Amino acid sequence: MSHGKRKEIYKYEAPWTVYAMNWSVRPDKRFRLALGSFVEEYNNKVQMVGLEEESSEFVCRNTFDHPYPTTKIMWIPDTKGVYPDLLATSGDYLRIWRVGDTDTRLECLLNNNKNSDFCAPLTSFDWNEVDPNLLGTSSIDTTCTIWGLETGQVLGRVNLVSGHVKTQLIAHDKEVYDIAFSRAGGGRDMFASVGADGSVRMFDLRHLEHSTIIYEDPQHLPLLRLCWNKQDPNYLATMAMDGMEVVILDVRVPCTPVARLSNHRACVNGIAWAPHSSCHICTAADDHQALIWDIQQMPRAIEDPILAYTAEGEINNVQWASTQPDWISICYNNCLEILRV
Repeated sequence: MSHGKRKEIYKYEAPWTVYAMNWSVRPDKRFRLALGSFVEEYNNKVQMVGLEEESSEFVCRNTFDHPYPTTKIMWIPDTKGVYPDLLATSGDYLRIWRVGDTDTRLECLLNNNKNSDFCAPLTSFDWNEVDPNLLGTSSIDTTCTIWGLETGQVLGRVNLVSGHVKTQLIAHDKEVYDIAFSRAGGGRDMFASVGADGSVRMFDLRHLEHSTIIYEDPQHLPLLRLCWNKQDPNYLATMAMDGMEVVILDVRVPCTPVARLSNHRACVNGIAWAPHSSCHICTAADDHQALIWDIQQMPRAIEDPILAYTAEGEINNVQWASTQPDWISICYNNCLEILRV
């Protein structure tokens, strides 16, 4: 299985349980990931790790403190490297960090509840790939907030990054657990959300007075994750709380799943679509399995995955590297692994 000296699997052990994780997309930082700790207390950490090509080992380049565990981590989706090297995290607030060679500093803390000391925790967020000055957050207070970022001029002294609320809307009847921008219609204005009311809802920033319900869980179970197909904006995947299957939806055929991926034997925790193919998706679960599926046969039933990997623990998260489609990352316990697929 070896490609010359290249290994198929690289592993990194963090000093704590890893939950949030994301690949950097900058062309000059190929094997760089950010990891967030999951410690049930106020003091948590974020690490930046990179693969040393010579030694084939992961090295921690940078660690910084983070209040509460990060619910999500995401590098700025800037494949050309024209923006500052930014990283965003959600937890009690949305924070934007500027990553330097040796240190990371907080650029801005985005809080839309200016008039109160109380903040409703953020469950997730998404960074718009078409316009990296847009981010959307989802919260347990039933709202989604779209933020505008001012990333400043890169000429002369780099200005500080700042942000403002572009719009805030009540998205669901209960807590909102995830938000994701769609690539449909230019990729800037459409997004969807899922939440505790068991529905997937679609919004258009140009027409916020109404939303479309794309799907409702038959048992009204909370929906935890939502993931758009990277190549075909008609398809998205979602999963219910404690559910062992992933549901594939087609926005053109609302309310009826076009496929169900149901080989996992414990609850699914993560979904990642292939960056380069409209018919491949990876799911990861508490059964220690990361499964890759080919859904080309839809709407015929998808019986079995085409690839399966068994980790040494319950997989919390899976990410498919958008700029390196041969690589998937998973995390379980205190370990990060990247797998060549």
